Amino acid sequence: MVLRREPTARHMRLGVELRRLREGAGLTTIEAAALLGANRVQITQIESGLAGVSEERLRRLASHYDCTDQEFIDALAAMATDRTRGWWEEYRGRLPTSFLDLAELEHHATYLHEVSILYVPGLLQTEDYARAVFSARVPELTPEELELRVEHRMRRQETTVAYESVIHESALRIRVSDRAASRAQLVRLLELSESDHISVRVIPFDLDGFASAASTMTYAGGPLPRLDTVVRDVPHGSAFIDSEAQLTAFRTRFRKVEAVSLDPGQSRDFINRLTKEL
Repeated sequence: MVLRREPTARHMRLGVELRRLREGAGLTTIEAAALLGANRVQITQIESGLAGVSEERLRRLASHYDCTDQEFIDALAAMATDRTRGWWEEYRGRLPTSFLDLAELEHHATYLHEVSILYVPGLLQTEDYARAVFSARVPELTPEELELRVEHRMRRQETTVAYESVIHESALRIRVSDRAASRAQLVRLLELSESDHISVRVIPFDLDGFASAASTMTYAGGPLPRLDTVVRDVPHGSAFIDSEAQLTAFRTRFRKVEAVSLDPGQSRDFINRLTKEL
């Protein structure tokens, strides 16, 4: 068994789901290993994402764990056998792992929902806007690191997965750079909002009912709801959230935010008015 030096978030998620199945069955790693004809260390390595698992072994484990959800087992098997080496791997060792994990998550997502309060979402940013955001980072990035992050962000925008973004007016008005860059960013939002796979909704300052629904997040749909993932920004990267209770809470939060936002047509009119002010 070849160990991975740097498991991705997808590898670790598969391991987490197998651990949850094992614990739900009331089995220890030693007991699970005995059923598989392996040892405890191998089970631990699989559950931590450090080692892969074959489809045959995965299905045996699911059977031993009394999992009867065939659709879920098939989804886990697809994760276990996926050998995708995406474009983001070109940046391994050059960018923080969280950048790669986010790109991989977006690649495999069935849909994306995003709520943004202070900045235009990365998937909708212009190159100048992204460069201004990264330039504000402390400690300051070297010119090479800065351009690498901008390049990576622009490549993330090549995804065509269904994407719904809810953006607060504050994010549209804050000038991360100068007036020209801000106007170009608003024009870009108007262009993208006409795309078949992109929906942009705005929450104006004067809209009622927003305070209880505020929550910046990216919600990535999985092949099944129980394999969804929420991404939150943290001081040193991104946090990937996947517990069932938290996923349910974030689904509710997104519905609340969506409910108090302008519809896509009204949002385009709103952004157009802001553009004319600049």
